[in-house]
Formats: sequence, structure tokens, C-alpha cells
Amino acid sequence: MKKLIRMIISAIAVLSRLVFSRKVVDLIHVIQKEFYSAWVKHDFKVCGKNCFLGHFNQLKGAKYIVLGSNLYVGKDVTWELYDEYLGQQFSPLLSFGNGSSFGDGGHITCVNRVAIGNGVRIGRKVFITDNSHGASERSQLDIPPNKRPLYSKGPVTIEDNVWIGEMACIMPGVTIGRGAIIGANAVVTEDIPAYCVAVGSPARVIRQLDVSK
Repeated sequence: MKKLIRMIISAIAVLSRLVFSRKVVDLIHVIQKEFYSAWVKHDFKVCGKNCFLGHFNQLKGAKYIVLGSNLYVGKDVTWELYDEYLGQQFSPLLSFGNGSSFGDGGHITCVNRVAIGNGVRIGRKVFITDNSHGASERSQLDIPPNKRPLYSKGPVTIEDNVWIGEMACIMPGVTIGRGAIIGANAVVTEDIPAYCVAVGSPARVIRQLDVSK
């Protein structure tokens, strides 16, 4: 059945090329994205003005998410906020400031708090979490990971004007200071000071910029 549907769609696409120009198809795509943004924004606790919200692969706990204005969210994004897990109760909160962006394929999971400031640029396929399955204790290691209690080392705070490169991982209990740059593929496990460049796994500061300017 799926193969038949794909064949039909492919045939329609070929025929459409004979009728519509690329500009018309691009316009249809823009209208589709605008429609989705207007539809999904009502799921959130707060959603500011002029937010472009790409397609979510999964959106769980949207009622605990606060979005500022002029926010861009890419496609194929997963945001998961849990207020309950295997009998545990949580009060999660995910917040974005104004003028920030979150790239395609990114993933945020939250049971505590993830606070993302103003003017933050987050690349594609970035993972941000404030929790883990278990607390790395020997007594829990014989339990399947999905059945271990969720544990939060602490909230994640990403301050204003931070730039996070593609496929970076931001782990629980971390604060990234204002204006910092996090390199692609970095794994941030400790606090990163303001106005510096951090790279690697685990991430380390390779350059501290003049904070007085």
C-alpha cells in the first residue's frame, strides 16, 4: 500500500512540473509552513509573536513550554517534557527568549528546567537534556535503562547570544555563559564561562575573549 501511495505521489509530482513553475511550488511550501506554525502555536503555554515553527517529529508536554517572539524552529524536531514517568512526578519548564533559533533535527528532553535566552542560535541535530535514566549508581545498573527512575543533576541554562554548533550535546546541570560559542559535536558536561569558545568531548575552553568589551 505504501509503495502504491509513493508511486501515485511521484506521478503527481512529475505532472505538476509540467503545469507549475518552481516559484509556485515554493510558494505552496511556504504557505504550508505558515499554516503549520499558526496551527501548532496554540499548543504552547505561551507563544510570542512572529514565531516560525517547523514540523515536530514529537511534541510532548507543550503546555510546559514558553516561547518568546521572533523564534525560528526547524523541521524534524523533538521536544519532550515529562510531568510523570513510571510514577515519578515532575514540574518541567522549557523556555526560549526572543529572536532565538533551533535547528533541524534537534532534540530537547526536560523534567526540570531548560532555559534558553535571547538571540541564541542552535545548530542542526543538537541534543539538550536536563535528565538521565538513572543516576549512574551500581544499584541501578541491573535495571533496564528505560525502567530506571529519571534523574536530573540540575537545570540547563543557555544565556543570551550563545551560538551552539551542529550535533553538540548539552548535558544536565550546565550553564553556558552569555556570548559563548560551542563547537560542532562538542559534549558540554560542565559550565562554560561567558564570552569564550569551547570545543571537544568533553567540551573545554580553548579561547577566552575579552569580557570587558
